[in-house]
Amino acid sequence: MKVVLNHTEFEEKIGQLSQSVLLKYPQLDDVVFIGIQQGGVTLADEIIDSLQKNDPLKKIQYGQLDITFYRDDIRKEILAPDIMNLPFSIENKNLVLIDDVLFTGRTIKAALDVLLDYGRPAKVELCVLIDRREHRQFPIQADYVGMTLPTDKLDKVKLIKDGSGNKHVVLVQH
Repeated sequence: MKVVLNHTEFEEKIGQLSQSVLLKYPQLDDVVFIGIQQGGVTLADEIIDSLQKNDPLKKIQYGQLDITFYRDDIRKEILAPDIMNLPFSIENKNLVLIDDVLFTGRTIKAALDVLLDYGRPAKVELCVLIDRREHRQFPIQADYVGMTLPTDKLDKVKLIKDGSGNKHVVLVQH
């Protein structure tokens, strides 16, 4: 296991991603944020906290998306659903979809399928911490990227929390 981002570097990437979003949407008007369960929600929580620090009085619309029943690998195993929480309309909003790692693009495709059942956003943008772009199976790319990480196909990239609550990104090579 190799540490790709230590806690300090992780925090720096969160700040960079938050600032990138604020450059495009300085007032965060008509913007909704949605984290994909599970790693995307962990990342989204951090990004929302960072955005909230920038303007503590601003009401940021943030939800969590469960893609369990939209995955194309659901037939292989029994999966328990995650929390689904979209307490606002996405209709005609600028939607920032957040996930920890962009790998094949299948998770994002499933997330887009779910979102279309909830309405038609004006625009969907993708924010990821790690982009493993050489393994894409769908023509999906992120608008906001913390870092691009070259990996082998069988490698695993994980966002983990240590005993102190500090977050790190690790690469498990196979």
